[in-house]
Amino acid sequence: MLILPAEADEATVGTATDRISTVVAKHSGQVHNIGRWGRRRFAYEIDDQGEGYYVVVTFSAEPAAQAELGRALNLADEVLRYKVIVLPSKREKQLATSPASTNGGGATPQGE
Repeated sequence: MLILPAEADEATVGTATDRISTVVAKHSGQVHNIGRWGRRRFAYEIDDQGEGYYVVVTFSAEPAAQAELGRALNLADEVLRYKVIVLPSKREKQLATSPASTNGGGATPQGE
């Protein structure tokens, strides 16, 4: 998951997701899904901003990809915050076989 500035346009979102795709591909991985959650209000301000644009990218790659991805996102000026989460193997298999993973469908948070 990464958070971009609230005024992020399509080019900014594309740059951030391309950065992730490049690192994942470099480590023999594959991007399964890119979910654009859109603008959300923060519980507290981050870098003097009250809202951000959320993007969730589901991918599989070698473990070394996590360190390089963290470095790349930390250096990216357009990324306010990011979090890499390792999914349990059962959930990872479910995502890999879901219809949304094959057509790039947008994942939304549960309950919305």
